[in-house]
Amino acid sequence: MTSRTTDLLLTATAPAIWGSTYIVTTELLPPNYPLTVALLRALPAGLLLLLIVRKLPERAWWGRILILGALNFSILWAMLFLAAYRLPGGVAATITSVQPLLVVFLASVFLGSPMRALSVAAAVVGIGGVALLVLTPNAALDAIGIAAAIAAAVSMAFGTVLSRRWQPPVSALTFTAWQLTAGGLLLLPVALLLEPPLPALTAQNWIGFGWLGLVGAALTYIVWFRGVARLEPSAIAPLAFLSPVTAVILGWALLEQALSAWQVTGIGIVIASIWLSQRGAQPVVRAVPAARQAS
Repeated sequence: MTSRTTDLLLTATAPAIWGSTYIVTTELLPPNYPLTVALLRALPAGLLLLLIVRKLPERAWWGRILILGALNFSILWAMLFLAAYRLPGGVAATITSVQPLLVVFLASVFLGSPMRALSVAAAVVGIGGVALLVLTPNAALDAIGIAAAIAAAVSMAFGTVLSRRWQPPVSALTFTAWQLTAGGLLLLPVALLLEPPLPALTAQNWIGFGWLGLVGAALTYIVWFRGVARLEPSAIAPLAFLSPVTAVILGWALLEQALSAWQVTGIGIVIASIWLSQRGAQPVVRAVPAARQAS
């Protein structure tokens, strides 16, 4: 197995695990606390990782870390939860699946990556696969929910590309600790202002928060940012299509939700689009040049 294949497979575990977020949120967490859940997913995990790395960013990096924390965590998670509350899951997932297509264009602008027709085609095919996987004929639309889903896709796309452009000379563990902490701190005043205090937490609630924070945030984002540093954005962004695939499979396996022939077809199309995107991606670049780190 080549090192690039290893990087791809390891990075793919992150969005695959993120697909468990929906079932954990609906089955294990108290309802109607989107901002508080996002806060408790980010800040404790970030502080825990900071205790491990015991390193703060240099002053020159503070602004960039705040921007990345907002894009990758604060804005992204807040908008995802808002979209989930305002839209059927299928509509929200289909709209946010435009993120890999946005990454292709943003990488061309910010990183000078070539805009390859195969990468664009793979992203479009993947969006179609997600639509087959999760979209239902009676899906209702809501203007605020649609705007939130679009904002989430744009936020993640910018976060992916800028995380590649702004690579501090630290480990993926440290980079993740900084961003999670920044994202959590930005969410803190918003959650306290807009949402009531949580009720007394049950054992199930603690398990849910533990999974989302320790595994769904800390561990997976270390893996994700490692992949962002090693792989081209056009190769890594389509891996996000694995999230709705995992969500549907978990719903079928654990909640006895029906899995139709169209959904099985959608899973096949998503996997094919990810394979196609790797064919259109640039060869891996192992290190970001010092000039880019300083840009």
